[in-house]
Amino acid sequence: MRYFVAVAEERHFGRAATRLHMSQPPLSRAIKRLEADIGALLFTRSPTGATLTPVGAVLLDEARALLDHADRVRVRVSAATGLATLTVGILGDGTDPGVSRLAAAYRRTHPGIDIRIRDTDLTDPTCGLRAGLVDVALTRAPFDGTALTVRALRSDPVGVVLRADDPLARRDRLRLADLSDRRWFQFPQGTDPSWQSYWNGGRPREGPVVRAVQECLQAVLWNGTVGLAPLGHDLPEELTVVPLIDMAPSRVVAVWNEGDTNPLIRSFIEIATAAYRH
Repeated sequence: MRYFVAVAEERHFGRAATRLHMSQPPLSRAIKRLEADIGALLFTRSPTGATLTPVGAVLLDEARALLDHADRVRVRVSAATGLATLTVGILGDGTDPGVSRLAAAYRRTHPGIDIRIRDTDLTDPTCGLRAGLVDVALTRAPFDGTALTVRALRSDPVGVVLRADDPLARRDRLRLADLSDRRWFQFPQGTDPSWQSYWNGGRPREGPVVRAVQECLQAVLWNGTVGLAPLGHDLPEELTVVPLIDMAPSRVVAVWNEGDTNPLIRSFIEIATAAYRH
């Protein structure tokens, strides 16, 4: 059924095989066996892909319901063993109210699951996901999404963090061009290029190398370095944030390894989506 749903959603056997981390021939054979068992074609095949037949469309609804139920059973059984754990990476943003709502909702829904948190610095936007250190990450885009599945949870406007006595701090809003002569934060060499580019306003900059949020704030306080931050977060009274009107919003996302069918992850994503919607 998982193979069938993957082909139905991708509308292509090759893409479905990639999503399932398998080669295409065994996937095709599995679908043919399913069609033989049912006694009807599920897909109309063509050189450009695969389209559901009317029988396939009916089966897709049933298959999704069956898989959802199977995942809930696995979660409950795992919880009953007392051994079920989920490791969540969080990108230095523990004060986000969305995290608090998510934690409360997850505890109510899965009180028997042991949640382990890995708080990470700003040098790895995937929070250790690629290294296998976490099962799912709560982070911010953009970053290289190869072999990852990304679910957008919220978009936050972005501003520039300045010392309160900075002349620009008196402005109601700013543009990136207003900051062209300033020094900006840099991340260590090897940091995801998309991530670095976003927090540098889309162009190369010069400035001190930082790894953590506190290092960013101290660089502003001591050296007047420019840094960007989502609006709405608490800052020391010596600092302020001025909205940037030509900066793309910062997207809060949940991300996990593509093809990972761990039901704890699926449940986590569903609860996170609802928690961040409020």
